Formats: sequence, structure tokens, C-alpha cells
Amino acid sequence: MSARSFFDTNVLVYMADKDEPEKQQRALSLFEEHRRNGTGVVSPQVLQEYFAAATRKLKLDAHVARRNVELFGRFEVATVGVEDVLAAIDLHLLHHISFWDGLILRTATQMKCAVLLTEDLQDGRVFEGVRVANPFR
Repeated sequence: MSARSFFDTNVLVYMADKDEPEKQQRALSLFEEHRRNGTGVVSPQVLQEYFAAATRKLKLDAHVARRNVELFGRFEVATVGVEDVLAAIDLHLLHHISFWDGLILRTATQMKCAVLLTEDLQDGRVFEGVRVANPFR
């Protein structure tokens, strides 16, 4: 069974990226595996970033991107409060990562995820008990 995993925006974007067929297939497989096992987690931040990137970068029709956000919303969706924003700032300061990556890490930690699926951080590094995994390596 799959470990409880937080999906970063880039993994979801690759699901619609026809210019990266290998990454697209890997992202689709991960999504299906975690959907089937009930182990996928996202946040409103990721859903917002996905919509913006899919419509801007991939030129995906907004109606299609909206439908994809609905599908991704079938994962467990985290809530984020002020304490999470403050903790993300602390992660930014402590680890010299972007605030946005800090917020993703904080959310993954709060949701008790074992893995953060992303291209954006160092593969294999562990933050606050969450292991970063680049699924495209």
C-alpha cells in the first residue's frame, strides 16, 4: 500500500502536460494509485497553483482545468490557518527554502504525510518527518 503522500503542484501539472509524456504518465499513475488507496493529500494552495499554471503555462481551457481541480479535490484537502503560515515562515528561515515550499511542508506535516511528492526540493531530504520524493528521477 502507498504511503500517505502530499502532492505538490508540479506533479498535478504534469498530469496535463502533453509535452512531457513520461512525466505525464508517471503523474497519472501516482494519482490513480493514491486515489485508489485513499492516500493522496493536497491543499487549497496546490489547487490554486494548479489552476493558474494549467491555464497559463499549458494553455488548458479553464473549464477543463476547473474539472481537474474537482478531481484533485477527491483527495483529502488540508485546511490552513494562521499558525500554519507562521510555521511556514519558520521553515523558510530555518531551512532557507521559499515561503511557499515551507507552507507545503507544513501542510504535509500537519496532514501526517510520510512523503512529499515534488520536483522543487532536494530528493530524499527529510523535513519535520516528511521525506521529499521526486517521482520523476
